Amino acid sequence: IAASKSSSLPAVEAELLAIRATAASSSSFKSFLENPLISRDAKTKQIQEMLGDKFSPVTVNLMTTLAGNARLSAINPIVDDYVKLMKAKRGEVEATIISAEPLTKTQTEAVANAMKGQFPEGAKVVLSSKVDPAILGGLQIQIGDKFLDLSVGSRIEEVSRMAV
Repeated sequence: IAASKSSSLPAVEAELLAIRATAASSSSFKSFLENPLISRDAKTKQIQEMLGDKFSPVTVNLMTTLAGNARLSAINPIVDDYVKLMKAKRGEVEATIISAEPLTKTQTEAVANAMKGQFPEGAKVVLSSKVDPAILGGLQIQIGDKFLDLSVGSRIEEVSRMAV
């Protein structure tokens, strides 16, 4: 709410992503965030010193609040949730195509065009693809919380269950 009131939603998102990236690349920073032996006051003071002039007041306030409540170790799920909220605000919908082999650009576009009816009008589709040889062939498509399984592996499993 504070980021929205101060019109700093995108800036806070970028800062939180930077903090998460730093924790992922710096073992000492990650250790600092996760170490329960460092007192809350010491963590709050260090966060204030580290982020004070470099980050927006909203981000600094969030991080010092997390430090004061011994919740800095929960930064990853907090950032994930914030990013989800920002995508929803921007009208972005995530879709993931899972295939047994990498898809060509033409194949990806064909699948994207076939899925257009599954998205709300005016939605910005953020399409990603993954390769999972275990599906043997076909596709699995994840759109938000919907999952469509058109894979050969699932068909074989379905038929084997019927034969029993």
